[in-house]
Amino acid sequence: MSETEALFGVLRQSADVGCAAAIEGAVVNAPDHQLCRVNALAFATRNKLDEERTIAAFLHAARLGLFELSWNILCPACGGVLDAGTTLKTIDHDEYSCTLCAAGYKPTLDEMVEVTFTVTPRVRRIAGHDPDTLPEVDYYRQIFWSSGMDLPDDLAASLAEFTLDSIEIPPAAKAVLSVQLPKGFVIVFDPVTHSRQIIAVKGESTHDRQGLSIVFTKVRAPLGTVELRPGPLRLLLENQTDRRLLPTLWVSSDALHNLLGKRRPFLTAKRLLTNQTFRDLYNTDTLDPNQRLTITSLTFLFTDLKGSTALYERVGDLVAYDLVRQHFGVLHEIVASEAGAVVKTIGDAVMATFSTPDRALAAALQMREAMTRINAERGNEDLLLKIGIHEGPCLAVRLNNSQDYFGQTVNIAARVQGLASSRAIFVTQSVVEDPNTAKILERQCLRPSMRRAALRGITDETTVYEIP
Repeated sequence: MSETEALFGVLRQSADVGCAAAIEGAVVNAPDHQLCRVNALAFATRNKLDEERTIAAFLHAARLGLFELSWNILCPACGGVLDAGTTLKTIDHDEYSCTLCAAGYKPTLDEMVEVTFTVTPRVRRIAGHDPDTLPEVDYYRQIFWSSGMDLPDDLAASLAEFTLDSIEIPPAAKAVLSVQLPKGFVIVFDPVTHSRQIIAVKGESTHDRQGLSIVFTKVRAPLGTVELRPGPLRLLLENQTDRRLLPTLWVSSDALHNLLGKRRPFLTAKRLLTNQTFRDLYNTDTLDPNQRLTITSLTFLFTDLKGSTALYERVGDLVAYDLVRQHFGVLHEIVASEAGAVVKTIGDAVMATFSTPDRALAAALQMREAMTRINAERGNEDLLLKIGIHEGPCLAVRLNNSQDYFGQTVNIAARVQGLASSRAIFVTQSVVEDPNTAKILERQCLRPSMRRAALRGITDETTVYEIP
C-alpha cells in the first residue's frame, strides 16, 4: 500500500465516508484545474454532498497532508486574488489595493478572505503547482481569480469578447504589440504583477502610428491613465521581473463587466473560524498574537447553568460533575450540527459562534429541548440552561494561545445571557430582525416579547427580546 492510499484510509476513518470517497475520486480522476484552489462549497454541490461535512473532510485531508490550505485576500469588485498565504497569519496589512479596480480595501474575514484547498505535489503533481507555466486562460482561472468567480467552462471565448491582444513575456525580456485602438477605454493589465495602465481613447481617429511604453516591475501599482486617439498603436512592453508575465489589452465593455459580476458562494474565513472541526484541528495555529482581524458580522451564543452551585451541594461533586460534562457534550454536538463552533468554556458556561443569527437561534432551541429531555429522564430540574444571543462586528484575536474574539458585541452577548431565566432565551434586536431567524420563529409559533434592559458595563439601555 502506498503512502497516499494509507492517508486516504485514515481520511475515511476521520471524515464522512462519502465526502472522503469524493475527494479521493477527484484526486485520481479530476482534471488538474479542479484540484487547484478547490472551492469546498462548489465541490459539495457538484458531488451532491453536505457542505459542512465536505468542509470537515477537506480540513482533515489538509491536516493529513493530502491538500494544502490557502487563505486568499480577494478584491470585492473584480474577484481577483490580491494576496495568498498558507495561514491566516499572512494577512498583515491594514489595507489591500487592487490595481485593476484602482481601489483599496480594509481586509475583513466576512467576504474578503476565501479559504481554498490544493492537492499537494506528493499526492498528485498538477499544472497549478507551477503557475508560471500555465497558459494565459488557465492562469486567470486557477491563480488570478478567486474560487468565488462563476467562470464559464469556455473561459477563452469569454475573454476573447473584450481582448484586443495579449502576449507572454519571459523574465527580463521585451515585447512589442501592434494594435488598432477603438474609442473608449482600453486596459493594459498583467495578472502576474497586477500592473494596470488605462488608455483613454478619444478624439479624432488618426492614421499615424502612436507609441506607448510600459515597464513592469515587482511593485504592484496602477500606472495611471494616458490619452491616445483611435488608430494604430505600437506598444512596447518591458518585463523587469524574474517571472514570466502575461500582459493583455482589454476593452472596457459590458462583456468584461458581465464576466466580473458572475459570482458563486465560497468558503469564507469567517465561516471556517466558526467551524468546529477547524477549531479542533487548527485552533492554536490560526492567528499571530499581534493580529487584529475584523469581522463585520458574527453571532455569539452564551450559555450558563442556573444554580450550578446548589446542584453540587444537592447531588454531590461526582454526580454533578458527570451531569455538567454530559451537558457540555450535548451542547458541543448541537453547536457543530448548526455549523457553529465552541470558542471556550468558562466554568459551567459556553461561548459559541455562528456565521448567521438563525443558526445560533436554531442551536439555542435545540439546547433548550435537550436539557428538558435530560431533566425529564432524571425526574428533576438539575440542568437549567440560560441562553443569550447577539450579532454584530468584532475582532478575531489570539488570547491564551487560542483563537478568540474581542469587542462590544461579545460583551453584549454575555450580558444578554445574564438576563435569561432557566427557560427563556434572550436575544437582541439584530438577531430577531434577521429574515431567516424570523422564519424559524414563525415556523415554531414563537412570539418574542420586547423590553428595554440595562446591561452591566453598557451605557445605554439595550432592546432585548425574550423567546418563551
